Amino acid sequence: MEFEIISSDISTLTTECLVVGVEETSILTASAQLLDKACEGAIQAVLNDGDITGKAGQCLVLRNLPNISAKRVLLLGLGTQKKRTDTVHKSIIKALFGQIKSNNITDVAIALDDKVNKDNDIYRQLRLSVQNACAGFYQYDETKSTKATPPVLQNIRFVVASDQVENAEDGLLDGTAVANGMSIARELGNLPGNICTPTYLSKEALDLADGYDNIECEILDEAAMHELGMHCLLSVGTGSAEPSQLIVIKYSGGKTDEQPHVLVGKGVTFDTGGISLKPGAAMDEMKFDMCGAASVMGTMHAIAEMELPMNVIGVIAAAENMPSDKATKPGDVVTTMSGKTVEILNTDAEGRLVLCDALTYVERFNPKTVIDIATLTGAVIVALGHTASAVMSNSDALANELIEAGEYAADRTWRLPLWDEYQELLDSNFADIANIGGPAAGSITAACFLARFTEKYDWAHLDIAGIAWSKGKEKGASGRAVPILCQYLMNTAADLQAQR
Repeated sequence: MEFEIISSDISTLTTECLVVGVEETSILTASAQLLDKACEGAIQAVLNDGDITGKAGQCLVLRNLPNISAKRVLLLGLGTQKKRTDTVHKSIIKALFGQIKSNNITDVAIALDDKVNKDNDIYRQLRLSVQNACAGFYQYDETKSTKATPPVLQNIRFVVASDQVENAEDGLLDGTAVANGMSIARELGNLPGNICTPTYLSKEALDLADGYDNIECEILDEAAMHELGMHCLLSVGTGSAEPSQLIVIKYSGGKTDEQPHVLVGKGVTFDTGGISLKPGAAMDEMKFDMCGAASVMGTMHAIAEMELPMNVIGVIAAAENMPSDKATKPGDVVTTMSGKTVEILNTDAEGRLVLCDALTYVERFNPKTVIDIATLTGAVIVALGHTASAVMSNSDALANELIEAGEYAADRTWRLPLWDEYQELLDSNFADIANIGGPAAGSITAACFLARFTEKYDWAHLDIAGIAWSKGKEKGASGRAVPILCQYLMNTAADLQAQR
């Protein structure tokens, strides 16, 4: 699909479908009023008959309107202004493109007068609209014998006022990049564990580096990790025939001497729980346990496409957690790259084990900030459900920046505490630290574990277990947290530009 920003008289615009808005209680937006005037009140007559009230997501297709060049005019309900949240925005765009698909339309022009969201930020509205539109057209077919039919819709034009064109074009370009990153993250997450292995993730990272001059990639195999003393990460994959990998993706968009911002993704490509075996029900969903890694990969694609003027390093700790005669056992003690020892009381608490060595490894980059992203705990779903990810951090400033970025990107998060009182729950009689802290505050103690390996830099942890994939009829990876990560990096790049 091709996106375009235009500014023109919509009454003379040639298109298969022209979309205009109707607010609650049948109020026409400015563009709809101009169109109604051109067709001599034909649209208002339809509203007077009660065929559409303007409820959010309502659609009504009109044909053969006099003095209008468009083949069809689609009236789209926008609801009341104060209720047009990001969630409603998403539902409106979903309803719009659902109607477009059902009519087999190849070209559409959308003139909604920046009314699809309660804010008046045309950049943000265009960006979210593009992201939501692309998400609606995503189809997984990689492992199906019958491939998905390509969308009939080829051209999407957004009509804006002449003084909004520049901001709207910026929103379209950035929204397309973020949407592409989300699609990559979704595709990786949706692939089954027999295809998307640690080695497969390495290949994808190498392909990414081949596609951009300012990206380079390094793969550390098990021998290299053993040499570095990354025995905690290696312990997770000992029961699997698939070799573990540490994937390092370096994006160089800033000055050579500028400190990089580092993203660390949990890449457990399948998690059986190991010897602490998970229940069989829904275990197939444990292919999604690498969605943190997928979000890092998607974000690196997006920032390369946007050409952000900053340095970013993506690190993926990839392993497969399987039970076997060689698997790590409950009660085993391993030594981390930092030199700290860990008593592994539960082999299903493996995400923190791969991450802790990766978090020690990134010290060598002298990072400005480090953010790890992981489907780390089921406990976060109990706390926050499937709406928001959890953020925990040793830096108030970094936590606040992430929360602000999540609000703007419609990829929200909520902060949980990392108080010292929680650390004692990780005490062990046989090692420096245990890898679980008991049933209480499970998401917090998991982050407390990671915090012990992040004392040399500003760090934040995003637990995305509740939002990384959907269940039921729409089962599949979501592509989150690509939007929040991209927004954080975009904000940071803007600050860097202002300081130069």
